[in-house]
Parts: sequence; structure tokens; C-alpha cells
Amino acid sequence: MIADRKRFEATIAAFDAANAEDPNLDEGQPKELRYAQRMSDMLERFAPEAAEAVQLAVRAQHIQRWKTPRSSYPMDRQGYLQWRTGLYKFHAETAGRIMAENGYDAETLDRVKTAVGKKGIKVNAETQLLEDVTDLVFLEHYLAGFAARHPDYSEEKWIEIIRKTWQKMSQAARDFVLAGKVSLPDTLRPLILKAVSPPPRG
Repeated sequence: MIADRKRFEATIAAFDAANAEDPNLDEGQPKELRYAQRMSDMLERFAPEAAEAVQLAVRAQHIQRWKTPRSSYPMDRQGYLQWRTGLYKFHAETAGRIMAENGYDAETLDRVKTAVGKKGIKVNAETQLLEDVTDLVFLEHYLAGFAARHPDYSEEKWIEIIRKTWQKMSQAARDFVLAGKVSLPDTLRPLILKAVSPPPRG
């Protein structure tokens, strides 16, 4: 339920305006704007009754991500982890600032910043829901492109990547995939199903 529809729509529009500045394109649209719209669309499919805070968090998950490029950190494992941590904080603070400008209260700001900051996965239900939507969007829209950029990866490597994503998801999100409600890339469908199928008993 949306407490103030006008305020909510103004905030979503402000998030979208910020993402529309992305110079990188995805099928002719600013990349992060397209990503944000895909996140909202997936949330509507997976959890249409999600709280207002989650709807806001999902839309702001990658807000202005291009402003913190991977190359701004050392190109090693530690640098990657620092980059991810820095991104979570940047996204949370950017979303919180825009929400405050549109009149949201401190409690709602904290809920959105907690989710966008990826705090409490597996513990905080709203953070977990954001993680679920992130993973569902990745499987449907981005896994195929990721695979195309890494043709050298072995089947074992792909199974490891897919299983890591699967482990972050709730059982409800896993069931959503297994029920055929996510459009998996045809070329990777057998591999995905192999990676997520339970091992045979015995």
C-alpha cells in the first residue's frame, strides 16, 4: 500500500531522472534506467504486494552506478570487494537524499537505505526481497550477456556462479524460477537447471 501516491510517483520519477543521465546505453536506453525498470517489473511479478519501501529500494538499487566505475578501485579481489561496499553505500545515500527531498520520513529512509545497502540479507525480509528481485532479473536479463563475455568459462565454473546466485535467493524466489515464471536464456537453461537441481539421493 502506498501512503501518498503523489509523493511516491514523484520520487520514482526523480530516481528515473537520475538514472536517465547514464551515458551507457542498453538497447538504446540509458543502461541503469532500463535496469531499474526491469527491477520494478520483476517485483510486480514476484511480490506484487511488496511494501512501499521495497518498491522504492528496488527502483534505486543501482542508482547512478556509472559514477563509481570498477576501475576506480584496485583490479584484484580486495579491490572488487571494496568497490561493491562503496557502491552499496553510494546507492543508499543517493536514494535517501532523493527521498528526503520528496518528503519521506526518517523511518522509511532507513528501511530503503538498509535494503539498498544490502544489510541483513537472510535476516531482514526487505533486504532479502530486494536480493531476490536482483537475482531473478540477473537470470532473466543479464546472465546470457555475462556468458557471452566469458566464452572461456568451463561448465564447472558456470555451475559455481549459478549456485552462488541460487544460495543468495529465498526459497520463494527459487520456487518462482523452478515454476517457469522467469524466462531463462535458452542456451543456458539446461546448465541452470543442472546447477540448481538437488543432488540425487542415495
